[in-house]
Parts: sequence; C-alpha cells; structure tokens
Amino acid sequence: MTTSDCSPPSAPSPSQPTYHTSLLTAVDSRNHIHLILGANSLAATRTAQSLAAGAKPLLIAPPPPQDSPLHYSLQKHIDAGSLAWLPRSFADEDILTLGREEIGHVVDAVFVTCTADAGFSRRVSALCKRHRVPVNVVDSPALCTFTLLSTHVDGPLQIGVTTNGRGCKLASRIRREVAAALPPGLGDACARLGDVRRRIQDEDRLARHGGAGEKPVEADGGDLADEGVDDSLDQTATFNKLVTDADLDAAKTRRMRWLSQVCEYWPLKRLAAVSDADVDAILQSYHNTTDAQASSSPLHSDGRASPSPKLGRIILAGSGPGHPDLLTRATHKAILAADVILADKLVPAGVLDLIPRRTTVHIARKFPGNADRAQEELLSQALGAVREGKTVLRLKQGDPFVYGRGGEEVEFFRQEGLGERVVVLPGVTSALSAPLFAGVPVTQRDVADQVLVCTGTGKKGVAPAPPEWVESRTVVFLMALHRIGGLVGELTRRLVEGAGEKEEGRRLWPLDTPCAVVERASCPDQRVIRTTLRYVEEAIEQEGSRPPGLLVVGRACEALYTPEKGRSWVVEDGFRGLDLDDFVAPGIAAME
Repeated sequence: MTTSDCSPPSAPSPSQPTYHTSLLTAVDSRNHIHLILGANSLAATRTAQSLAAGAKPLLIAPPPPQDSPLHYSLQKHIDAGSLAWLPRSFADEDILTLGREEIGHVVDAVFVTCTADAGFSRRVSALCKRHRVPVNVVDSPALCTFTLLSTHVDGPLQIGVTTNGRGCKLASRIRREVAAALPPGLGDACARLGDVRRRIQDEDRLARHGGAGEKPVEADGGDLADEGVDDSLDQTATFNKLVTDADLDAAKTRRMRWLSQVCEYWPLKRLAAVSDADVDAILQSYHNTTDAQASSSPLHSDGRASPSPKLGRIILAGSGPGHPDLLTRATHKAILAADVILADKLVPAGVLDLIPRRTTVHIARKFPGNADRAQEELLSQALGAVREGKTVLRLKQGDPFVYGRGGEEVEFFRQEGLGERVVVLPGVTSALSAPLFAGVPVTQRDVADQVLVCTGTGKKGVAPAPPEWVESRTVVFLMALHRIGGLVGELTRRLVEGAGEKEEGRRLWPLDTPCAVVERASCPDQRVIRTTLRYVEEAIEQEGSRPPGLLVVGRACEALYTPEKGRSWVVEDGFRGLDLDDFVAPGIAAME
C-alpha cells in the first residue's frame, strides 16, 4: 500500500523516506533527429529503439581501427540506409546544426553511449542542458535530463517501468513480471477498441451535423469525445454521472458511454478476447433512443419463446466487494454449476475468472442513464434461458438485496410465474466491508453506536432526503461519488428556505466531519482518500474516479487513524491482501 500527500504540500513525515520520481511521458518521435554518440553495443540498442519510435538516428563516432570493424548491428542499419553515420568526433555545434529544418536545425535528443571519457560526458551534458536539448548519458543519472524505461510493447500498448536509477536490472524484472501477468492479445484489443472509438465518433458526428467537415470531433463530443486521449488521467469524477432521457445531447452519445464502460469494467481477459461480434454489438447498440428501447424491452412481447416442458431455475447471488476469497461457498458452487451467467458490470475480474470456459457469460450494458434498459435486457435473457431449462445465475456485486435491485428481480420473476424457481444467495456487502478494508470500524464504543447505509442517488437521479447529523452515527453512502458536490451541499446546508418544519429541524453536518472515500475495496487497486466534508469534493475532483466507490462519513473514520496537521486529504493506494495464503485453519482444511 502506498500513501501520498495531496493538498496542500507539507513537509514529509520523518518516518517515511521520500524519493525523486520522474514525469513519465510518451514522446511522439516520428521524424525526430536523434544523435547517438559512440559505436558500441549500447549505441546499437539506442539505434534500434530510435528507429522503433519512428525517429531518424544519426551516429557520430570516429572510424574503428582496421582490425576492429564497426559493431555488426550498426553496420547492418547503415547498409540498409536506416542509420546515417558521420565517421568523426563529436563537435559542439552538432546539436545546433544537424537537426530538422523546421525547428532551426536543433537536434531532438542526444544519447551518449560511451563511458570511457567522463569529461566528455559532462561536456555534452552541460551543452545539451544549456540549449535545452534532451540528453541521456549511460550510467550517469545526474548528467541525464531523461532516461529510457524498461518497456513491454504489444501493438499500440506500451508499458514502461523505471526505478529512477536505483536498479535497472530490477526494473527489467518487474517489467517482465507485469507483462507475463497480462492476457495475450491485449495489444490487439487496444487497437481494435481504438478503431471502434473513432468509428463511433465519426458516425455520431455525421448523425448530428449531416456531413463531414462541420466540426472536429474533439470540439463536439465534450468529455466523451476526449475520453482516453490522455493516458495519465484516471476516470473523471463524473464518469458515472447519471444521464437522463431529457438530456438529448448526452443521449446521442450512448454508444461512446457504453464503450467507456466496457473499457473500465470488463475483465482484461475478456477485453483481450474481444471479437468482431463484440465490435458489431457495440457499433449497433444505441444508434438512437427508439432502437435502444425496441432492442432492450422484449420482456412481455408476444413473440417470446414458448416455455420448455422442463423449466430451469434462477439464482440471484452476491459476489461480495471484489476479492474472490470473499465469495460465499454457495455462490462459488452456483458459479461452477450455472449454464448462463448474467453479471453486473461491477463484478470484478477476479470473480469472473472463476467462471468455467464452457459457461455462457453476459455482462450488463449498464451505464448511468441506461440502467433500466440494461436491466430489461438481462431479465429478458434470464427468462429465455430458464424457459429452455437452463440454470441462470444473476451475479451481482456485494449483496443482491442491498441496493442491488434483487428484490425487484424476485418480484419480476414471480409475475412471470417463476417465483418457485428463484433462489437468492447473500453476499458480503461493500457497505460494511469497504470501510473495514479502509481501517474504519463503523461501530466502536465511545465513537459510533449506529450505522446508516444510504444511497447518494435516488431513482431517476432524484436526490434522496439527506440524513441528519448524529454525532455517534456512521453513514455509508453508496452511488454518491459522481455527485459529491450536491451531496455535501445537502448534508451541510438547508435544502430550501421555508421547506417545512422537518427540514428546518434537521441537524446539519459540520464541514470538519471526517470522511473516507473507498474505491475498488479489496481489489489490488483499492484506493482510500481520507479527508473531511470540507475538502472531499475537491479531493475527488483532483484525484479522479476509480469506480466502484463509496463514501463513509462520521467520527469512526478517525477512530483508528490520526490525521496529520496541514493536510487536506491523504491518498492510500493498494490492497495488502487478506493474509490467508500462509496458513489454512484446520477446520477449513477439513472442508477442502
């Protein structure tokens, strides 16, 4: 787990060492001029890296002795015409005269690959720094203005690792481990989904403006058009903002919203295996509101399949907060036994990985503003499969009866005459487990003697009535982070002057009330933001969104945590695990 101080800056804690970190960038080096000084094996490596990035490497090195030919790889590139060689010593004016004409002949980067002459390395480094030319000097981090990462490349996907000069061999090892953990084909999936994104943008733009050349896509689609352009950003704080049918402009971008949700919520293995059929499904989804309604509302149509002589059954089960070890044994058995699994988008990859390959899996096309239609699609699929005699598992995050619409689904199947075919299995709800994994005891003597679980977003986006402040109460808000500003305002201010005796008597929450944002609880990328109601909106806006997440409010947030003075919020990144791998209790071993 890592902890970062966010706002405002303050002196580092003496118990925690601080390290210099680099601003990692991806440079478009096409047609750039890279000077490579030296003719050794590292120069050959730098040449290959430069060419792979689309640059034009220029080698400057004196001719080798007659009995020692030029490095074979360098000679190969020279013979092929991909590497230019100036067989002489480096001159100071080279960095200002050998570059591209459009930037005044200044070179784009310099690589010093020879280490025999330390004075030469210092001279080149100082010269480059004076003229603000990026320079990399082998084995001399202090002389470099940039370093190269240990990189895994898979099509358009690049993953780089650096230890900032503290162990290049370790960086290489970490890179290999990360790459080995990725599913094969992920680079192809990045390319394919990128093509889908561009096609959706083009089609949506043409649909709105009736032809090409009206507006650039970037200026027309708002946040959704720009989604994914900057890989350094996490999801925006409004990623799961509700889009209502009245928001006509947003309704026109349903396919882009669906694609964004696919990229965020589908497991990497599923994304790596994305097929032409998946692409077609995305492109054909939500072309317009009428089509979406027609394709996703066949629940009571006259053309539905005739009931099978032998009906199947429906299992509603909760998958817990995220970690697969938190599944109940009953739900795990249901996963292994089901013929069809209809999973909500928030069911994490670790749980979906337990599904046998033979099992048909559908992931809900839910995003804010499309939840009802996606729900209808799932229920329609469940009905069809049950009437074919199949066992259907409706897999939900958390517990199906805690803001999981489980009760609505039971009622629906009862109305369809299938009430006796429904089994409901509980799950560990994130409302209680997420605070636990964040070190927040929702009840503790002399701190909190009651817990209230609320939704931050009501039906159709209507804000629910805010709970009043009770000093000894811990409140957990689900589905609230996308509208955190509105929620904080409702908790700390009167809704409407003169709104009634009940509102006038409601006790308002102090702005200094401790709170914690817990995202992806029990998953490897769990994140906790510790702050107060005064700063929580600013913290989420600055840190971005990592859905799913919830908000915990109350004095319990500081029962086991003491905030440091001068910090508006603190971010804790990572999940330490359940610490169960090193031992097995005798009772558990007996059940295996």
